[in-house]
Order: sequence, then C-alpha cells, then structure tokens
Amino acid sequence: MPHISVATWNINSVRIRTEHIARFVSEHQPDVLCLQEIKCRNEEFPLKAFSAMGLRHHHIVGQKGSHGVAVVSKHPLQPIQAPSFCPRSEARVSAVGVKGLTIHNLYVPAGGDEPDPAINDKFAHKLEVLARMRSFYAAAARDQATLVVGDLNIAPGEHDVWSHEQLLNVVSHTPVETEGLEAVRVAGGFIDVARAQKPAPEKLYSWWSYRGDWKTSNRGRRLDHIWATPGLADRCDRLDFVAAPRGWDRPSDHIPVIARFAL
Repeated sequence: MPHISVATWNINSVRIRTEHIARFVSEHQPDVLCLQEIKCRNEEFPLKAFSAMGLRHHHIVGQKGSHGVAVVSKHPLQPIQAPSFCPRSEARVSAVGVKGLTIHNLYVPAGGDEPDPAINDKFAHKLEVLARMRSFYAAAARDQATLVVGDLNIAPGEHDVWSHEQLLNVVSHTPVETEGLEAVRVAGGFIDVARAQKPAPEKLYSWWSYRGDWKTSNRGRRLDHIWATPGLADRCDRLDFVAAPRGWDRPSDHIPVIARFAL
C-alpha cells in the first residue's frame, strides 16, 4: 500500500541549518517537509540544497529576517490560497495540495513573556490568531483529507510539559491558550495525531530551551503538532518525535515530528 510521510520542523533559520535538514532528510526520508521560522525572503531560500536532498518541489512564504514558512516535497505541490490568520500579515501560513492531501503549514506567534493581553501586545496578537483559526476551521468543509501542521506554540495537555503546575502561568501553557487551541481543534473536527498514536500519560516534547543542558534537565514542551481530519488520522500508521537533532551542533530549539499515512 502506498504511503506518504509528512514532517514538521521549526528550523529557526533555514540557511543556518541546511546541513541539519539534509542529515534529517537522509535518515528519515520524509515525502513532505513543512518548515517554520525560515527567517529569509523567498529568493534567499536555498533551493539548490533542497533539490540535492530530493525535495525538488517547493512553496515558500518568506519574510526578511523573521517568521516565514515553507513546504518542500518529493512530489509536485499545488499552492492553495492560505487562510488569513495573522492580523499583522506576517509570513506565518502556507497551504498546499499534494497527493490528494491538503496541508496547512502554520507558525503561530509565540506570544512574548507576559500572559496578559492588556499589557502584552504580543500575547494579544497570539490570541487573535487563535480566534481567527477557530472561525475559519468552524466554517471550513470537513470532508477533505486535511492536515494542519506546524509550530502552534502551545503545549496543550499536562503531559505535554515537564511540569503542568509550574507552567500554568507561563506563556505556551496558560489556560487561555490551551483552551483556545482546543477550541480550534474541535471547531475543525481534527484529531491530534500525536496523542492518537501516543496517548497520555506518555510525555511528549518537541521543544527545549537553549538555557542549560536540555537533555539532562529534560524540561520540554510539545509545541509542534500534526492534526488530521478523522478519515486521514485513521490512516496514520506511524508517528515519531525525532529528538536527535536537538543534540547536534548549533541546533534549533525544536525537533522534527514526522507522521506516515496510507494513501
């Protein structure tokens, strides 16, 4: 039976970490790789390097110096009109069709340090993005094979963080964020593929701070997600959190998450 594997990775500068991507692609052979925080304009994206990896098809939504998302693929991509989630028109959303799937590649704002929208404009921005996502997916058709992937910058459950109690007032795990993200998921009728494959109470992390020894402290959070419409989620037969790149030289603070689906 044919399959397609889709990976998501906040790479934190695609040009700095092209060699990391090449190593990951060589070892795990994703058919489609969705990148966030590429931190470059479209014309600066290292296309030749990706072609050498076998990822010859691309859809890039870049921005100078910050943000930016891209999808690279072994298979032809059909760009789709992306939802307008970001009120600031930052490069945070791309959408493609590939092999009968629709993929939305998202980079939700981090939200700053203070979880109070009245005094922190970055947090207010994040909540507005979530509200727009909920409205869009509530109205969207649900009979398509759709994936929502990317750095959603929220760790939704108590087993998606190293300490639920200590992070309840820390941006990325506050109740207003976790409840908002769950409202988006429910509105779209999506399945959280990671938790369908690896149920709680198993701890799942995709991000570790650059501060301290990430491996020894293991104070992680699951910020990177793959959601699928129910029929597609049922066809997922493998999902992996690939932790090794976090230990490579000059790593991203995020790791890849990769899922495989029967076509």
